[in-house]
Amino acid sequence: GTQGLSESRTTMKLLDRIERHLKESHMSATRFGRRAVGDPRFVLDLRAGRRPRRRTVEKVERYLADRPTC
Repeated sequence: GTQGLSESRTTMKLLDRIERHLKESHMSATRFGRRAVGDPRFVLDLRAGRRPRRRTVEKVERYLADRPTC
């Protein structure tokens, strides 16, 4: 149904924000994953289509909010 569609769109938006953060902060994907959610494979898995749990998304949102890159 539409639930999965909006979920994957949210994941893509999150991944876009993470990719931008990685580029602007010159941080590796594994370091970001380890720091943000304690999982070095997190970003690699997202890129491969992993759908994170809501709690994990919230952790990432908090991590990004605490670290403005501008």
